[in-house]
Amino acid sequence: MIGRALAGTVTVIALVGVTAAPAAADTARDRQWYLSDLNIAKAHQITRGDGVIVAVIDTGVDAKHRDLTGAVLSGYNTHHDAWDDKTGRDDPEGHGTNMAGIIAGRGHGSSDGILGIAPAAKILPIRAPINGYGSATFMTEAVDFAIAHHADVINMSFARADDQTMHDAIRKAQAAGIVLVAAAGNRDEPGDYPGAYPEVLTVGAYGQDHQIASFSVTGPQVDLAAPGDRIATTSTGPTGYDIANGTSEASAIVSGTVALVRAKYPNINAAEIVHRLTATADDAGTLGRDDTYGYGRLNILKALTADVTPLPATSMPASAASGAQAAVPGPATAAETDDLPKAGSPLLLALILVGLLLLAGTILVAIMHRRRRLGP
Repeated sequence: MIGRALAGTVTVIALVGVTAAPAAADTARDRQWYLSDLNIAKAHQITRGDGVIVAVIDTGVDAKHRDLTGAVLSGYNTHHDAWDDKTGRDDPEGHGTNMAGIIAGRGHGSSDGILGIAPAAKILPIRAPINGYGSATFMTEAVDFAIAHHADVINMSFARADDQTMHDAIRKAQAAGIVLVAAAGNRDEPGDYPGAYPEVLTVGAYGQDHQIASFSVTGPQVDLAAPGDRIATTSTGPTGYDIANGTSEASAIVSGTVALVRAKYPNINAAEIVHRLTATADDAGTLGRDDTYGYGRLNILKALTADVTPLPATSMPASAASGAQAAVPGPATAAETDDLPKAGSPLLLALILVGLLLLAGTILVAIMHRRRRLGP
């Protein structure tokens, strides 16, 4: 999912998976077909994501872009190169800036430029080597920074091989009550993680025809599908724009939606936010949850307005688990019932006998007492 700008075009190396063309500034908003598809104008009448922080673990974010003015906080750079920006507010590759525009673009002028899903949210940029090779130790630093700076959601638009260090970091973020959103990945990627971890809300991509994109990875890890084909967004430089394709873009749209839901419902925990998104999704593909669309296509307006039955209390631990796989209570397991006496067992029969003897003794005492009171 790493985008790299070369001679006016963007060659997408990781999850985007295809070549994206630059979009002219005066047509960028017109090319955001997904805004009308998601009823974003009505959603913004309810909330624009005020007060929510979205950490973007990616290639950095170009804070100088005019459509991101005021949206990008001082972040962190896990590269630790002496000549690099230390705050994550620079993006030599462009991919992180793509994601930031989708999540929290503010446009410019009256109605020009890129409008994000949550334009009042703040982006916490965390620059990291997100490509699918090498160690994922950067995730420890990235998550620690996100937690310390009060991120409400972490967007991870990349796919790598499984890595225990990365999974440990994901669990730490979950325990801190942060909603974790990741791309499902594009085909022929080096791995499906972090999207394949159960703690993560994993997003596939569909196109303008509402059909799942040919590049979108499917499987049991997929929780939702969101727009991910021909997505207009910000690129590097003050006036740069791209049209990109991939589950990266779909993940960013869902992260923006999490920001809207968090702003609308500030008192619900991370597990409830995920539940609200999956419970209000528009069913697609096979009836019910399936490995292509997950629980369905994202429906932002329903996520903000629907009357959603809360999760059972036992499925919401103090850690406020963020994954869509939040535990739902089921029948007692064998381990939970082994200590109970089973029907027909000697222990159960003995207990019944003792109970009968106690009852008989009580009745006998009562009769004798009554006779003494009445007397001859």
